[in-house]
Amino acid sequence: MDDDLIARFAAHLTVAGRSPHTLAAYRADLSLLQELLQPLPLRDAGAADLRKALARLHAQGLGSRSLARRLSSWRRFYHWLQQGLQRDDNPAAGLRPPKRDKLLPKALPVDGAAALLDRIDGDGELDIRDRALFELVYSCGLRLSETVGLDLQDVDFSDRLVRVRGKGGKTRLVPIGAEAMQRLRQWLESRQASADEAALFTGRHGRRLGGRQVEKRLRDWAIKTGAEQHVHPHMLRHSFASHLLQSSGDLRAVQELLGHANLSSTQIYTALDFQHLAKVYDKAHPRARKGRKPDDDEN
Repeated sequence: MDDDLIARFAAHLTVAGRSPHTLAAYRADLSLLQELLQPLPLRDAGAADLRKALARLHAQGLGSRSLARRLSSWRRFYHWLQQGLQRDDNPAAGLRPPKRDKLLPKALPVDGAAALLDRIDGDGELDIRDRALFELVYSCGLRLSETVGLDLQDVDFSDRLVRVRGKGGKTRLVPIGAEAMQRLRQWLESRQASADEAALFTGRHGRRLGGRQVEKRLRDWAIKTGAEQHVHPHMLRHSFASHLLQSSGDLRAVQELLGHANLSSTQIYTALDFQHLAKVYDKAHPRARKGRKPDDDEN
């Protein structure tokens, strides 16, 4: 009975001009629901039954994006039944999938960030500029747009501060680390630009550097230095936040330095910090190691 119902729904979608790929997806989603509801027929399912089906799929590890797609298929199916006067309601209409999984920002390990920056070396003007730029991004946790928007006057060499114009035009002062400051001084000695160019970082022709150029330069350096993953400028910002939080534990300070308006934006880095702590625990705590005899831990 359910198979016939699904077949008629698929025929309706075919007439509506849906692609074979879309038809196959609908069929799969409804067959899955049919399996989850057994022995209850699809036609008789209520909102509570569909909610339980979603919960079972979620418990099996299905991600929120996949759950949302299946719920959309079910909602469309019951809407069709409702239009055909085969049901008085749409049991999927009021259901919402779990919130989408928030992807954790990707950060380099501390030694990985150091290794990458230390290998950005060379005597050429662009090499010196790149080392200064990426040291500054990592030292201050800058966004790409903030970095390329810096002017010469934004750097206070006496107090080792940089004035950053962030989102919404908000300005913040961020301390500059000793290594980044040293590299900035080297870059200013090599910088070739016209007298009217205010940009701190300039390109080959002496004009303000663009964001895409920065992305390409970092990608090229990462490949050249043998990085095992794709590295982009924002990863250095994530690394700054994660490493600072690991060493200080001061979430509010990290929020201020990153220029986050809300603490909730910064709290995602606590998950990275927890991952780091979990790895340390797994390696160091005697009760976390597998294969040890109980009496080994009593000595």
